[in-house]
Amino acid sequence: MSATPHEEAHAGPIKNPKQLLIAVFLSFVIPVLVIIGLVMFVNSGSKPGPGAANPEMAKALRLQKVGQVEIRDANRPLRGGEAVYNGQCAACHAAGVAGAPKFGDAAAWGPRLAHGFEALVEAALKGKGAMAPQGGGDFNDTEIARGVVFMANAAGA
Repeated sequence: MSATPHEEAHAGPIKNPKQLLIAVFLSFVIPVLVIIGLVMFVNSGSKPGPGAANPEMAKALRLQKVGQVEIRDANRPLRGGEAVYNGQCAACHAAGVAGAPKFGDAAAWGPRLAHGFEALVEAALKGKGAMAPQGGGDFNDTEIARGVVFMANAAGA
């Protein structure tokens, strides 16, 4: 019998120092990675937002509506410029609140009229300066345009 088979039977899978270093390194790294993965899995459940004491309220706030649908009578007649002015515009333009040009003041309306009708209607619908956007309110875009025409005509347009 030779001595070689007997010595190979008792030898381990690690044959050199490089394999030993790799085995020691992996024996520490792999359990740490498994523990980190388990911690992340356990903590990944649904949680309320920061500062929310009531999880149901936090959930309702996250799921609130993005928009709204408003149903109006499509057959109602369009209101005229004077009705729109009295209902929407007079609050600021009658007294000149927050720099709004007063109704009928040709000097204040002159530079604005020079930009043209489309620019005036766009400013009324989207808002400008201290004036809030008027689109989507009680009046539709055509009625707002009629109000703009009413005010511009009163200023000498």
